[in-house]
Amino acid sequence: MRLLGAPAEPTPKAKPKPRVAVRDYEPADEVSWLRCRVLGLLDTSYYDDVWPVRRRADLELVVRSDNVVIGAIDVSVPGSSATVDLVVVHPDCRGRGIATALLDEALRRLERCGVTEVEAWTRSDPSALKWYARNGFVETSRYLHVHASAEEVGTAVSARHGLVPAGAFLHARIEREAELRQRFERVYVCRRMVRAMP
Repeated sequence: MRLLGAPAEPTPKAKPKPRVAVRDYEPADEVSWLRCRVLGLLDTSYYDDVWPVRRRADLELVVRSDNVVIGAIDVSVPGSSATVDLVVVHPDCRGRGIATALLDEALRRLERCGVTEVEAWTRSDPSALKWYARNGFVETSRYLHVHASAEEVGTAVSARHGLVPAGAFLHARIEREAELRQRFERVYVCRRMVRAMP
């Protein structure tokens, strides 16, 4: 408590965020990369997008701490346009600028390669949408991801050759959102986010 006439206490200065060291992915990173990916997506709408092995991308960057991957970005570069396939940070390490440091380094490298546009596809997770907007991405289009459970799949998919569908992942036009939300429990809006390069 401050007494009248007493000098005000100094306002605590915000601690500067430590510099994040971004480097190229190496094969020895695979196990901790997979763990970081699973844990980083677990509390998002991509929680069940689990991989048992790593898939390759054209540009692969990581941030490590204590020999463990705590952040990663993968980008495909098919030409003058690039796609962010993954940007993830371990949940215990969020809020430290890791995702932004990864993106900044990726953008520097992409610019040197002549890339003129970077896109990313994301669902409606508020923190992801805010992060993309804060980093210069704008939404240009959207469609639906529909996950049909074993109970729901018969209303959407028919099988032949003695196969019985046990679930399905489907795409649909955004105009069908209200109808599909009535029929399926898991319907997500997938948004194309785009950032023009300088």
